[in-house]
Amino acid sequence: MDLRIFTEPQQGASYDTLLAVAKATEDLGFDAFFRSDHYLSMGSSDGLPGPTDAWITLAGLARETKRIRLGTLMTAGTFRLPGVLAIQVAQVDQMSGGRVELGLGAGWFEKEHKAYGIPFPKEKFARLEEQLAIVTGLWATEVGKTFSYDGTHYQLSDSPALPKPAQRKIPVLIGGHGATRTPRLAAQYADEFNLPFASIEDTERQFGRVRAAAEKAGRAPGDLVYSNALVVCVGKDDAEVARRAASIGREVDELKANGLAGSPAEVVDKIGRYAATGSSRIYLQVLDLDDLDHLELISSQVSSQLS
Repeated sequence: MDLRIFTEPQQGASYDTLLAVAKATEDLGFDAFFRSDHYLSMGSSDGLPGPTDAWITLAGLARETKRIRLGTLMTAGTFRLPGVLAIQVAQVDQMSGGRVELGLGAGWFEKEHKAYGIPFPKEKFARLEEQLAIVTGLWATEVGKTFSYDGTHYQLSDSPALPKPAQRKIPVLIGGHGATRTPRLAAQYADEFNLPFASIEDTERQFGRVRAAAEKAGRAPGDLVYSNALVVCVGKDDAEVARRAASIGREVDELKANGLAGSPAEVVDKIGRYAATGSSRIYLQVLDLDDLDHLELISSQVSSQLS
């Protein structure tokens, strides 16, 4: 089971804070550092000191880290034109020496679009499908050849399809709870299917849909990595669990029901139940980015048992 650290910087984090978390992620043996792609805080958070851009952040971290994978859950398709996104991600992949992964979604938070003057189109899923075709098509085009695309929402003519990533193929993540279109898109384009904040029962059901879609598309279901994203709140004892839950404005019982919370033994046990559904990777949503002791505890007493 791979454990990856997943952050939500729109809730309030500077680049320096994210750098500290990323370096701890690397030093403590976690597999990857991922972040959300949002420009507006959610809930009661004031979001101070303000948003950071996902791909600018990852470009900085690409030069400041050496081993961990870097990526997004999920880049909002509404924020960037697909040709521009392909250039950005390929460049950051070069900067990192080939450690980047792209999670790409349709975009959903209308309020942040209004706050920063970003168009919020009605047909987002159809645009996402074209974006996936364009981004992966640009990367796959041989050097010296050109790429063209004539879609409903995007048109590219004789693109040189440069630059190329450092990796032969940047892993693409697609995720979500949609019962039909999401599994179909994952079967066509994804290297990894991620299900965020889902119960074990819902995970098993959605993974089954994706496997069925892969088979229908003529692809071996085992070609995909299956993963979950879950909020994490671990403590050495009940008091520490309660303190960490309070620091993120959550209740312990709710976190235990809907995330990975409790003692290291409790969390290891629940991760095992997700593993039984076919999940081989967990993105640990860490909401208190100043609590690096939390990461150390997870590394020493959760990761060690899983390995």
